[in-house]
Amino acid sequence: MEILWALMAVVMLGFVLLPVLRRRRGMIEQVSPGHPDAADPADYGFVRQEELDVRMPGPDQDLLDVLDLVQRTQDYRAASQLLAGTETAGELRWQRVQAFAGAASLELAQRPGGVSETPGGQWLRVWRAEAPKDAGGAAVHAEFLVQQAWRTATPGTDDFRIIMEEAKAACAEAALLAPGDPIPYIVELSVARGLAYPREEFEQLWLKILDRAPAHMGAHLAALHYWCEKWHGSRELAMSFAEAAAARAPQGSLLSAMPLFAVFEHLPEVNLVAGFYQSEVVTKAMHGALHAVHSARADDPMLAHVRHMLVFFLVRGERWAEAMNQLVHIDGHVGALPWTLSPDPAAEFAVYRALAVAGYEANGGSPATLPH
Repeated sequence: MEILWALMAVVMLGFVLLPVLRRRRGMIEQVSPGHPDAADPADYGFVRQEELDVRMPGPDQDLLDVLDLVQRTQDYRAASQLLAGTETAGELRWQRVQAFAGAASLELAQRPGGVSETPGGQWLRVWRAEAPKDAGGAAVHAEFLVQQAWRTATPGTDDFRIIMEEAKAACAEAALLAPGDPIPYIVELSVARGLAYPREEFEQLWLKILDRAPAHMGAHLAALHYWCEKWHGSRELAMSFAEAAAARAPQGSLLSAMPLFAVFEHLPEVNLVAGFYQSEVVTKAMHGALHAVHSARADDPMLAHVRHMLVFFLVRGERWAEAMNQLVHIDGHVGALPWTLSPDPAAEFAVYRALAVAGYEANGGSPATLPH
């Protein structure tokens, strides 16, 4: 789908985009740094592709410092302290739980262990053994199991189900340790999708989350997957869920952006209509997301997620200046949808950024005219 769209973009923008992009071996590639025709992201204060951080959607220096310490020393205590000091029902704690679980999962993939080698992620196993009543460690362990299931097994297989059942039990244990914490139930949303919970069971799980954190956007995004056509719902059910969330969004909430994520989840595999991304449905969803971004707190942990998705749609809708305005805020971090669906998130992001720069300059823009 990206290849087809990029071809149309090249045709439409012609001489503007050709210096920026080229095709080779069936893939879109950015002109290499140092090429005389290459647009230098540094002209706009943008980070070079090789320096983009693929771990997180936006900056969280406390998390990075703790992750570095934990992985360097294999001592979990700094992670435990960071989670204990992070608001229980907030978006930031959920992101940090995901980050710690992802780090342990990646370590294990890189160092599976053997006769003479300690497996990666050993600090998480020690954490659970030495502090079995630590609610943060229990939540990280449950999320770790979920990520392991999706990373190492195929949905529908016995291996996948075994890991997911273990994750479900871990979620229940984590919930007992912290009755008011929504995170064990948010983790279980992925289990529900993988194990194909019946709708009544899923809705009961969802009510537990709404009781604890009714405006939690991370939870809404996790639940949206269940209602999508490719899992256990339909296009209509997913959009209805997203629009209901947007309708009840409190002032300043990013839930107003939910319809844009629902549209993304149901993009056609092949779209040859140039105006699709200027259609009423897409435009309405984009405007809702733009309004949400404008109204949200500057320190909202989910703000970067919405900005990344907006870049994707704004570039495809040829709304270059608006895309550039979003890029100013998020450039440097690419650990978010839609880029994380690509085998190389940094390269995918860099292509869209190059398109935005080219379109912006084709319409009279320059580094001097871009607000920061």
